Amino acid sequence: MVATISSSIRERQHLLIRQLANCIEAHWKQYLTLSPYSIPEDLGYVEGNLEGEKLIIENRCYQTPEFRKLHLELARVGDRLDILHCVMFPRANYPLPIFGADLVGSASGIGAAIVDLSPVAGNRLLPAAYSRVLTNLPQIEFSQPRNLPEWGDIFSDFCLFVRPGDRNEETLFLDRVGEYLSLHCQTAVNTSAVISPVRQAECLAGQRYYCQQQQQNDKTRKVLEKSLGRVWTDRYMTQMLFDCP
Repeated sequence: MVATISSSIRERQHLLIRQLANCIEAHWKQYLTLSPYSIPEDLGYVEGNLEGEKLIIENRCYQTPEFRKLHLELARVGDRLDILHCVMFPRANYPLPIFGADLVGSASGIGAAIVDLSPVAGNRLLPAAYSRVLTNLPQIEFSQPRNLPEWGDIFSDFCLFVRPGDRNEETLFLDRVGEYLSLHCQTAVNTSAVISPVRQAECLAGQRYYCQQQQQNDKTRKVLEKSLGRVWTDRYMTQMLFDCP
C-alpha cells in the first residue's frame, strides 16, 4: 500500500491542480501495484529563482509491472504560476499508449489544460480497445479550445486541449481525465506483455519519438533555463521529464 503523496506546495496551488493530482494518485493506487522509482540525484526537489520569484519543483515517481515510470510533477513560481505535469511511460514490452496531462494555472484561472493517450504504434493509431471506448464517451463542448503546437503530431485524435472557461468546465475536464485514467489503468493490468522483439522495438521507437517531440516544448525550456540554466535544463528535460531507455 502506497501512502498518499504529500506535497509542501500542493495545498497552495490552484484548486483544479490539487484535484487533478489527487485524482491521478487515487487511480494509480486503486488499479496499479506501485513500487518506488529511483529519481536522478538532485532532481526530485528543486528550487530556483525566476525573475525575482521563487521556483519550486516537486517530483514523485513510481513504477509498476506495466509501467517503467509514473511521473507526477508539481511546480510553483511565486504566487503567480502553478503547474502540474504527469506522464505514464509503459514498459517497452507492453503495447500501451502514453498517458499525459498538463495544467498551467494562475490567479486568473487555468490557462492551459491538456490530456491525451498518445499512440506509440508505427501507424500512429491507438489500440482498438482504446479507440472503441473513447469514441463512445459523451462529447464535451468547451468554450475555449486550444490549438496543438507544431510538434504535436504525437497526440491522438482524442487529445483534449482547452482553456476551461469557468468552474463547470474545470470539473468537466477533471472528470474526463478520470475517464481516461480509468480506461488506461484497467486496460494496462489486463494487457499481456509482448514477446516479439520486433514489437517491443516498435513500442520503444514510439516512446523515443514522443520524448523527442516533447523536448521541443520551448515554453517549458525557456522557463527552466531562465531559472536554472541551460545545462541543468537539458539534463532535467532528458533525464527527468522525457527520459527514454
